[in-house]
Amino acid sequence: MVGFKNRYMVMEVFLDPNKDISKDDPIVLSQHNISKAIKDSILVNFGECGLASSLGSFQVKYVNHITKICIIRSSRDEHQKVWAAITMVRSVGNCPVVFNLLDLSGNIKACKSAALKCEELKFEHLKIVSGNLQTENVNKHMQNLERIKMLER
Repeated sequence: MVGFKNRYMVMEVFLDPNKDISKDDPIVLSQHNISKAIKDSILVNFGECGLASSLGSFQVKYVNHITKICIIRSSRDEHQKVWAAITMVRSVGNCPVVFNLLDLSGNIKACKSAALKCEELKFEHLKIVSGNLQTENVNKHMQNLERIKMLER
C-alpha cells in the first residue's frame, strides 16, 4: 500500500500596494480566512468539480499574522491547481493581498525548515527596523516559532 502524497507550500502574504486600505480595518490573517479565500478562488476558477477534487487533503497548516507567512498542504496531484488558485486570490476578507510562493516541498520537515528560516529573517529585519523591541512582540514571535516546530507531530 502506498502512502498518500502531499505537497507543502510556504507562502508569503503581501498587502497589495496598488489598492488603498482604510486604517480602520484591522488586517486579520487566520487559517480560516485564508482557507476560505483559496477555496472561493478554486470554486470560481475551476468549478465545483475542481473544488471537490482539491479538497481531499487541502489544509492551511500554519499562519503567522505578524510575519505573514503561511504553510498550505495539498495533494500531489492537485497542488498545481491549488497554487494557480492561490495566485488568483486578490483579497482575504476585506484586505487586498498578493501571495508569493517561497518554497514547495514534498514533506513537512523540509517545509518547516524553510518557514523557520523565513521567520527568523523577518524577525531580524523587524528588530532592526523597530530598534528596541517590546517584550510582548518577542514573546509572540517565540510562540509562533514553537508552533512551526510542532507541525510534524
